[in-house]
Amino acid sequence: MTAITLRKHRKRAAHADQITAVLMVVPSIVAIFIFVYVFIFRTAGLSLLGVNDLFQMAGPKSWLGLPQAAFVGLKNYLDLLGSDRFRADVVNMLVFTTLFVGASLSLGLLLAVLINARARLEDVWRNIFFFPLALSLVVTGTVWRWVFNSASTGTFGLDWITNPRMAIFTIIIAATWQMSGYVMALYLAGLRGISSELHEAARVDGATEAQIFRRITFPLLQPITVSAAMLLIHIALKIFDLVFVMTGNPGGPGYATDMPALYMFQATFKQDLYSRGAAVATLMLIVAAIVIVPYLVISNRKTVEV
Repeated sequence: MTAITLRKHRKRAAHADQITAVLMVVPSIVAIFIFVYVFIFRTAGLSLLGVNDLFQMAGPKSWLGLPQAAFVGLKNYLDLLGSDRFRADVVNMLVFTTLFVGASLSLGLLLAVLINARARLEDVWRNIFFFPLALSLVVTGTVWRWVFNSASTGTFGLDWITNPRMAIFTIIIAATWQMSGYVMALYLAGLRGISSELHEAARVDGATEAQIFRRITFPLLQPITVSAAMLLIHIALKIFDLVFVMTGNPGGPGYATDMPALYMFQATFKQDLYSRGAAVATLMLIVAAIVIVPYLVISNRKTVEV
């Protein structure tokens, strides 16, 4: 076989591999386009219509499968902003997100530091702390509802789950218990990746353990902190099942634990207010994009620079 023939054979093989790779990727691209982006545009379009009953939703369709209904523009969004329930939902979401993210990061870091200190039975403790993540939020909500209901009717008198001022903290405790083990695993991997030579050099210079952690260890864990925070914020923004199981829909007592996702569910599937539910979903998507997209852009830039 001559050199020219060999080169042609290699080009054909490379071309065939490229075609095979494209054919394997195309189904995923098509599926993502249909079941993600088309449905996002469909939901956004539905939020601009006046679809408020099942007969309209099941009636004749127009573009993107949207029902033929009156175009109302931003009316559904203005109605949401004027709704006492939705305003309460936004406040609850902000409180829950702030405390849940802060508590999960703090507890996860503490657990990771303790385990990284070569505690006895490290594997056992690591598995115990990580175990809650293996449970679904439905199971977690059921367990913690039993705990708080038992506490409120028992000798402790801890009536948080029925107290409008304290009910939100029951959700925060349950969610933190679920996710702190995952944050611990992230931080533990980061701690194990830090060179011990940096710590030894700082000790030789007379730095205390607290100074070493504050000035060396914690700054090096910043990428993990940001990544974990983004994940936790995303979970907090779309929290539904945990609240639904623990305090019902709407999240009670009153609207003390209600969240936008619960409002969306009730408006869409209980009250047949499809356009209003679509408006809530669109607002949730916009908020999530405002938080997540800048992080993804910055991460991609750092990856390219590296």
